[in-house]
Amino acid sequence: MKIVIRIFFALLGLALGILLLPELFQLIEAATKMAFPDWLMTTYVTGTIGALIFLLIGLFITDSVIRLLRFLEEKLVKAPVADLFFGTFGLLIGLVMAFLVSMLIELVDIPLLSNVLTIFVTALFGYLGFTVGYRKRHELTKVFLRNNSNQAEKKAVAEPVVVTKSNSKVLDTSVIIDGRITDIAKTGFVEGKLIVPQFVIGELQYIADSSDTLKRNRGRRGLDVLKELQSIPGMEVEIYDGDFEDVSEVDIKLIKLAELIKGIVVTNDYNLNKVCEVRNVPVLNINDLANAVKQVVIPGEEMTVLVIKEGKEQKQGIAYLEDGTMVVVEEGKHLISKTIGVVVTSVLQTSAGRMIFAKPQEK
Repeated sequence: MKIVIRIFFALLGLALGILLLPELFQLIEAATKMAFPDWLMTTYVTGTIGALIFLLIGLFITDSVIRLLRFLEEKLVKAPVADLFFGTFGLLIGLVMAFLVSMLIELVDIPLLSNVLTIFVTALFGYLGFTVGYRKRHELTKVFLRNNSNQAEKKAVAEPVVVTKSNSKVLDTSVIIDGRITDIAKTGFVEGKLIVPQFVIGELQYIADSSDTLKRNRGRRGLDVLKELQSIPGMEVEIYDGDFEDVSEVDIKLIKLAELIKGIVVTNDYNLNKVCEVRNVPVLNINDLANAVKQVVIPGEEMTVLVIKEGKEQKQGIAYLEDGTMVVVEEGKHLISKTIGVVVTSVLQTSAGRMIFAKPQEK
């Protein structure tokens, strides 16, 4: 890189020496009445002088130029494509304007000054064009989008547009650690492809390497669940290697991925569920599914339960159905460890699940 930059400075000095030094010498002769030898005005000598001067300048500023190039390279690589497009578009317009103005300057034909003004005008108009194009990118984008939407509306009148959505499911960390997704997948109720992002696997590995025993076990369980999912016949599990480096939170990355592939987020995280709803991203909550398939009971229905412990309120007993639903038995404290028949009095649905209130059957 250093060699290339120094060669560039030498060639630039060669060109400027050939073009500008003879005119500069003539101006000095006219101003000071001092005569320069003819050999000094030749192309070879002026070109050599210009090349040596700029080569010496290049030796001192090469490192600074390399740092500037690296800085610009990083900025351009990180910049969005739309910003680069509109900035380049503005730069081209500015260069065209500079070319037209330079033609007018050449008509005036002022020695030395014309060349300097041409360089200055080119740099000025190029900078202004890039700056205006970059800063007006949002307005230009709206103009293009408005034109495209108008064309799309015209096409929609002629022929219907069919909008298709992907049936892929994007799994988050919590639903993998939970493990119930494997039981659902084995039943065949899960349609489409299961997508596990690499950043979710990375989070599972981080949890599995934790010094806390509980977290370590949860992380290892999540990795085992992934392996089990991959072994289910007929179930397609894809590992998504992409990432969203501008976002640090895994939940936001999941939402962006679902928006990108037009997929569905599968979770049992209440907060992630709400964020998906706010951003109009389809979401499936395993807890909602579990509540939906629980046994349906109505007041007045009779059932048999085993009272296993005392309730919070006085004289209450607590029992559980096979699906884990809590049954609060009024006047059931003295019936602990007994299997009794009860009559449902009411059913309460809460965010934590469903609770059934009952009373012992009359003998």
